[in-house]
Amino acid sequence: MISVNLIEHIFKAASISRWNDYPRMANLVELDKQAHKFIIAYFIAKMEKDVDMRVIIEGGIFEFLSRVVVTDIRPDVYHEIVRQKKDEVNAWVLSKIEPLIEDIEEGAFLSRFESYLNSKEYAKERLILKAASYFATKWEFNIVYQTSAFLNDIDEIKNKVEEELEDYYELIGARKIALNQKIAKIIDLSGRLRFQKRWAQTPRIPETAVLGHMLVVAILSYFYSLKIKACDKRLENNFYCALFHDLPESLTRDIISPVKYGIEGLHELIGEYEMKLINDRILPFVPSDLKDEFAYILGIRKEETSEGVKFIKNEFENRIFKNGIASAFSGSLNSCNENELGAIDGKALKYCDKIAAFIEAGLSISYGVKSRELESGFLGMFEFFKDQPSIQAVNFYEICEEFMQYFNLYKILEIKTE
Repeated sequence: MISVNLIEHIFKAASISRWNDYPRMANLVELDKQAHKFIIAYFIAKMEKDVDMRVIIEGGIFEFLSRVVVTDIRPDVYHEIVRQKKDEVNAWVLSKIEPLIEDIEEGAFLSRFESYLNSKEYAKERLILKAASYFATKWEFNIVYQTSAFLNDIDEIKNKVEEELEDYYELIGARKIALNQKIAKIIDLSGRLRFQKRWAQTPRIPETAVLGHMLVVAILSYFYSLKIKACDKRLENNFYCALFHDLPESLTRDIISPVKYGIEGLHELIGEYEMKLINDRILPFVPSDLKDEFAYILGIRKEETSEGVKFIKNEFENRIFKNGIASAFSGSLNSCNENELGAIDGKALKYCDKIAAFIEAGLSISYGVKSRELESGFLGMFEFFKDQPSIQAVNFYEICEEFMQYFNLYKILEIKTE
């Protein structure tokens, strides 16, 4: 599904500091910025007509993987280099990325990557991604500006940032965000997830925020969807369900599993409260023609009970969305691999969520920063995948084994291989 080398490349973004030549009140990293960009791109794209959402997803992933390669070059310098040496830069980036992705889809993913870098197709989708990147950067700059007012060039940077906004006025969503309309509140809410740390009760390297974690799970879900040959809408829904799966935590904060599931009835109580907050502070700010679809992405559906209509929230439930109605699906979703059924592989997304947490813990342990809680959580997830290795014939335990061997974790944790 995905190689350990590519996983390592993705997680490099969690260690890449942004605005590191300016004083900052918080550490701003590339992984969080890219996650914010994907979220913003989703809303802008959904407000436009005739947008290929698969291109938005794949183009964003191509740009993300490329950005990690050129991270040492300042953005203004990089843009000038690309203006004059675009073909040479693209060839160099591709040479670095190719060994990581050449086996995916028997080379088809690499072919699309190369085509995206070297062609001028998908002008509208590229503009949406560029606008989303701009708004994510501007959101960061608002933080940087607070602590950099004493620098003599900060107002010059501010003016350049504000002037660039004009480049995206043709996009309805860009105008709405710029005018601080309803959707801007969702953009702000999601951005705050970069301040909520994963595994907050234990030291870890690299630290990852909830926002960055959401993107990692989304990318894993994308490669899972490629592996099962998901139709376009199923791939799209899987990606965005994963991308938004922790959005309610911007309202409740991250509650660790031992607490959430260790107290009887607490999980259900938290779920009910999340549902109330979503109805009060998220869905009212989503465009009206997108609300039903977005609620479905968040894992919300109606269910008729003896007591009347009940709203159920479970983002990790297999489900379909037909004729605007969400319903749980207990059979094989391969029988629903059609765009009009809008399937979501909720159970597989739970595997993606778990493998992301496994990687987060394992990387830190491999770097020598660990605690009893971190090791316990890591080994617990390893045992989970060992006991339940596959879903939809995609073997996640193979990723675990390759990861353990690549980072020498069998030896570090003194685990005997079978």
